[in-house]
Amino acid sequence: MKKGLLFLMLMSVLTIGHSQAFLYRAAQDAHLDSVRQGFNLPQEFTGEGVIIGITDWGFDYTHPVFYDTNIARYRVLRAWDQFKTSGPAPEGYDYGTEYIGAEALLNAKCDTSNVYDYAYHGTHCAGIAGGAGAGTIYRGVAVDAEYLFVSVNLTDQKVIDAWRWMYDVSQQEGKRLVISMSWGLYYLDNMDGTGPLAEEMQRLYDLGVVFVTSAGNNGDENDHLMHNFTPQDTIRTAFTFPSSSIGSRITMMNSANQPFSFSLFAMDNSYNILAETPFYATTGEGLVNSMLVVGTDTIRYWFEAEASNEYNFRPGVQLRVSKNAGHKLGLAVAANGGEFHAWNMALIETDYGNWGGTFVQPGQHPDWIQGDALYGISTPANIDCSIAVAAHSPRYTAPSGNVVGGTIASFSSSGPGFHSVNKPDISAPGKNIVSAISSYTNTYSGTYAKTIEFNGRNYRFVSLSGTSMAGPFVAGVAALVLQVNPYLSASQVKDILLQTAYNDQFTEESGPLRFGSGKVNAYQAVLSALTTVGIDDYVINKESLFTVFPNPTTGQCFVTANTESDQSLCQLFDLTGRMVSQTLLTPGVNTLTLQHLAPGCYVMKITDDGTVVTKKLVINR
Repeated sequence: MKKGLLFLMLMSVLTIGHSQAFLYRAAQDAHLDSVRQGFNLPQEFTGEGVIIGITDWGFDYTHPVFYDTNIARYRVLRAWDQFKTSGPAPEGYDYGTEYIGAEALLNAKCDTSNVYDYAYHGTHCAGIAGGAGAGTIYRGVAVDAEYLFVSVNLTDQKVIDAWRWMYDVSQQEGKRLVISMSWGLYYLDNMDGTGPLAEEMQRLYDLGVVFVTSAGNNGDENDHLMHNFTPQDTIRTAFTFPSSSIGSRITMMNSANQPFSFSLFAMDNSYNILAETPFYATTGEGLVNSMLVVGTDTIRYWFEAEASNEYNFRPGVQLRVSKNAGHKLGLAVAANGGEFHAWNMALIETDYGNWGGTFVQPGQHPDWIQGDALYGISTPANIDCSIAVAAHSPRYTAPSGNVVGGTIASFSSSGPGFHSVNKPDISAPGKNIVSAISSYTNTYSGTYAKTIEFNGRNYRFVSLSGTSMAGPFVAGVAALVLQVNPYLSASQVKDILLQTAYNDQFTEESGPLRFGSGKVNAYQAVLSALTTVGIDDYVINKESLFTVFPNPTTGQCFVTANTESDQSLCQLFDLTGRMVSQTLLTPGVNTLTLQHLAPGCYVMKITDDGTVVTKKLVINR
């Protein structure tokens, strides 16, 4: 079935076998079941103390999966609906509506109708990352994590605003943050992973934010074109309009400082060229809005060209072509050098189309070129520091005793990435995943896997497929890793997930262009986090009330208390959460003797007159 709008998912036909896909299949595939059982672990890890931020649409704030497993503690901290105009906006911003706390969220009920009407996708994704199941078998990964929701308006600045708002709230809460994004576009930033979004993501990544993104659903489309130009070289190709679109949006770019020109042409059903536009050059065209007339048929096109992008020095074009009365269309490109790339994506009224058409090599023109399914990872998954997640079918043991599943999902977008970073980074279960949907949606018409009643209202669970489902699964695993060791840098979290990923016959067959480093392994990731020493302190209170030195220490350290309080309580915890030391600090320099403790990483918690400061302490021998 074809992709729909921006959502990186495929609606699936539900069967009895599929209805238990998430608990019994995805958890087994990713070895999450071993984490839940606490197998050879100090405890079961559930994401407690970590915040998962979801940027999406279709949030049902009232859904019982957003409570804890006892349906007692509500876990959504705040939501920002960037489309709702009633206000109040978050502090420091002048648009949208912010809801703070359970009462405000539950009274609001859901986000407002926007470009997707009253949608459901955000609830489904959030349920996978950390939904507590509401008494059903459909539990997410990090069932004790807390949430931030942003109903996001997809412009560069508003996406950046969403990230900054989430980070600021996580700082106020004193908790680590994982941001999950099950969306992607081929015109935000640049397709080589550079631009304003990339710059801001890297800044927040360096501050400890873990970014997890869906890799996209264009793996079964030849929507990408690539050619290495030689001097005075010209290429031609035909292209088809993506389904459910009003035309094509074609993104083009060449190597840095290598200008190019292009032309559109119309053909009959035998691919004979009937009319074509002039060649437009990237060196001086700017913004053009025009049309190509063929008999009684008018083909409208408009584009914006730039000679050199400020972030990567590449020339580029954003071309939009509307559907016509029946002529086939083609694209000609000329350049004297460079590695040229183009992507053929859906043009829709909201401009959010991200599913592809094809570039075609007609049999009548063997010298033309055809498209491929490579370089399919769009923004923000193409940004180096993000964790781009591909989708595969969960591998599980069927009632017959046979082990089935495990193959890459045909729709899962293919790499490679640009620069030296491979994309996608990792793969997770993304086919037939059952999770919650919004009870307020007016856009879902499929079959329900489960309906429950809560507070006099019906709430439902459905099976969906897509990298949209795989991304939040990995976001949940990242939350488990940060619960285990909150002092890991974002880079360390990413490294742990990729280095502990497992490979099997399917990853060997399809390779890293489809699976990345392999399939996510929640159990091995947790084990690795237990033995990895974090390299940064992530402290909410920015005042230097307390300093610890030396750190690392061999067994004795000094804590300087810069406070007016007579005493402050200093507690030391190991990474299982067990308190191993407690003392009272007085103003000035205090000596801690810790030779009795085993080498490793510890969490120091200092409480002073209502202020809590946490620090990492490493003991070496």
